[in-house]
Amino acid sequence: MTAFAPDSLVLNRKLPLWYQVSQSLRASILGRSPDASLRLPTEEQLAAHYGVSVLTMRQALKELEAEGLISRHRRRGTFIEPSARRGAPVRLLGSVDTIVAQQSGERTTVLGHARGPVPGELAEHFGDVAEVVSYRRLRHDGESGEPTNWAENAVLPEVAAAIEVADLERWPMTKVLRDVAGVRISRITDTVEARLADPETAELLHVPLLSPILYYTGVVYDGAGRVVDVARIRYRGDRFSFSVTLEAH
Repeated sequence: MTAFAPDSLVLNRKLPLWYQVSQSLRASILGRSPDASLRLPTEEQLAAHYGVSVLTMRQALKELEAEGLISRHRRRGTFIEPSARRGAPVRLLGSVDTIVAQQSGERTTVLGHARGPVPGELAEHFGDVAEVVSYRRLRHDGESGEPTNWAENAVLPEVAAAIEVADLERWPMTKVLRDVAGVRISRITDTVEARLADPETAELLHVPLLSPILYYTGVVYDGAGRVVDVARIRYRGDRFSFSVTLEAH
C-alpha cells in the first residue's frame, strides 16, 4: 500500500485559503489510486505541503469532515472514509458522430499546449504512462463570440505527434483524434457533475466566482482498449443543461 500523496496547489490570494486547500485535498482524495493508504499526513505535514498555517489546514479538514470524506480521531490521526469515492457515473450510449456534432458550431482558441507528467487526478486512466501532451482550449459561441466553455485534454504523446494546433482551432478534439491522428475510437465514457467556478474558470468564462458550472469528463479509448485522451470541460451553468433521452424497446 502506497502513502497518500496530495496534489500540489498554487494558491490564489483572492479566495479563502482554507477553501482552496479543502478543494485541492478533496480532489486528491476522490482521485486517489486504489492502493493508496487511507491515513492522511498530519495537520502539520499537510500545512507545510500547502504552505499554509496549521489553523488554515484545520479549517480545511473540518470542511472535508463535514462532507463525510474523512474522519478524525484523537491520538490516532485523520483517515479517508473508505466510501469516499466519486458516485457511479451516468453512462450514455451514442455514436462518435453524435459527439462530434455536439461539439461543433463553436469558435475555438487554443490557449496553450505542452508535454509534461500525467496529472495526479488522471493517473488512474493512464496507468503506466509517464507523460501526456496537454491542450487548453477556450470555446466561444459562433454568433455572439461569448465564451461558453473551456477544455483541458490530456493526450498520449504518440497520438499528439500527429496533431497540429490549427487542427484544434478548426475541429473538435474527437474529430481530430479520429480523422487526423487516425485513432480508431472504440468508446467514450462521459461523466457530468455540478461544480463551482474556480478563479481560472470564472475569468475565462466571464462568470462570477463560485457560480454553478457543469464539469464534464470524457475518457476516449482506442481499439486496443488504451486511454488515448481524457477531456475535462467546464461549461457555463447559465448556457448549458444536461438531458438524457432513453428509448424503450
